[in-house]
Amino acid sequence: MEELFGVLQKADWSPLFISLKTGAVATVISFFLGIFGARKVVKAGPKVKAVADGILTLPMVLPPTVAGFILLIVFSLRRPVGQALYGTFHIKVVQTWLGCIVAATVISFPLMYRNARAAFEQIDVNLVYAARTLGMSEMRIFWTVIIPSAGPGIVSGTVLTFSRALGEYGATSMLAGNIPGRTGTISQKIAMVIQDGDYKTAGFWVLVILVIACLIIVAMNLAASKKLKHIRRY
Repeated sequence: MEELFGVLQKADWSPLFISLKTGAVATVISFFLGIFGARKVVKAGPKVKAVADGILTLPMVLPPTVAGFILLIVFSLRRPVGQALYGTFHIKVVQTWLGCIVAATVISFPLMYRNARAAFEQIDVNLVYAARTLGMSEMRIFWTVIIPSAGPGIVSGTVLTFSRALGEYGATSMLAGNIPGRTGTISQKIAMVIQDGDYKTAGFWVLVILVIACLIIVAMNLAASKKLKHIRRY
């Protein structure tokens, strides 16, 4: 216990704050993009659906370091996209916190997309037809009928997206680097201190991640149990 308190007193909490901020922003971005992409793919034809689904799911099957390398090539200041962003908007992605957000969003996005798509595909179309007969607009149907019906899948996708973005390491280290106080996340902190042989600090941050992961799992289970209770009432 004394060793744990010693680590707590000396701990630099910036990796936790950076990880939480990165995870939160990446989750918000993935939430809206995932729902938008899932809705478009569900309504698309078979050929378009196959191609679009493959592209949107690709980051989930690629090794994170490969995805990070691709992002590094795209946003490098030596490349057209990176030059355009920096020259026009003075936005730099490489070696910045924005790079953490971009990397975490790209890696975690497929989880939100896949869960949202699965939820949309399981919706009873009769609910949509009934809403249309009542004269509701497509936008109102989407937000008042489709989204509530797909709620459990969207909630689980959101939680999984946050957890994935929170623990992202490979792509983040490639694109944003490991700058203490700026881009150094918990995962990068663990890798760095292990290389230095500081297993006490590594164990402390592993414990922090385990606590957060447990809270995420509990949140998912509570959300699922509430939905089951709601269903059983009917």
